[in-house]
Amino acid sequence: MKLIADSGSTKTDWCLLGDNNSITYFDTEGFNPYYVDADYIYNAIVAKLPANLDTEKVKEIYFYGAGCSGDKNPIVETALARIFKHAHIEVEHDLLAAARALLGDDTGFVAILGTGANSCLYNGKTITHQIDSLGFMLGDEGSGAYIGKQLLVSYGRGQLPEDLRIEFWNEYGLTPDDIVEHAHSKPLPNRFCASFVRFIAPRMEHPYINRIIRKAFTDCFENMISLYPDFKLYSLNCVGSIGYMFSAILSDVAKTYGMRTGNIIKAPIEGLISYHAKATVQPLGDANEASI
Repeated sequence: MKLIADSGSTKTDWCLLGDNNSITYFDTEGFNPYYVDADYIYNAIVAKLPANLDTEKVKEIYFYGAGCSGDKNPIVETALARIFKHAHIEVEHDLLAAARALLGDDTGFVAILGTGANSCLYNGKTITHQIDSLGFMLGDEGSGAYIGKQLLVSYGRGQLPEDLRIEFWNEYGLTPDDIVEHAHSKPLPNRFCASFVRFIAPRMEHPYINRIIRKAFTDCFENMISLYPDFKLYSLNCVGSIGYMFSAILSDVAKTYGMRTGNIIKAPIEGLISYHAKATVQPLGDANEASI
């Protein structure tokens, strides 16, 4: 049996491919090894495993995750090996998952816009060029965490229009001091900021909210996508809840930069099922090794 996982910073989608072509889905929280350790990952997975999943029979695991590269991969590998003792385990960057799900064996440009953000060029086998998003603290423009942070900044500085300020207070009851305390003193600040997309999404037509979203995507193009050589020659293929939810705005911003829109999907798991159902994939090593 093969187990495939696509892990963002908020949620992990799992799919078990049985020997009789059966498919079993389940989900856990997301595991970014920059923010959680092997014990945390182990305990969180064990708590959510389906009761009928026989861990002894899982022979191959393909785990794609945000933050999975270089010396961070062993954190995830260690947790998985404690649960699935007889499995061959491959841990790869979530960019490779996005590329395989969106493009299969074709070449092109790929972006991730979920809780976090990332992008790359893909040659049908490996990632050939990646401009680092620099993560939540320094970058991640266009991500849910980035968009949520802009809302919180506007709220904390008294810039939100009065109607939005009242709605925000009524929904969350948070003061600016509460927000600062949470963002600076509690774990997973990226997930905290991204959680406010739930407030933003149903109000995306509000002029002020629309500008926040549009500015986030513009920053993504200005600081990442437009830095790729000849980026206008590629179509924008994107995976992630933020790109999917706000696809009309994203496509409009892409058009202003002269880039056409390709495939935009919410999650890569279905594409990964098709990819891994074809054949066993040989290890590729660190997805960033081919980066420029």
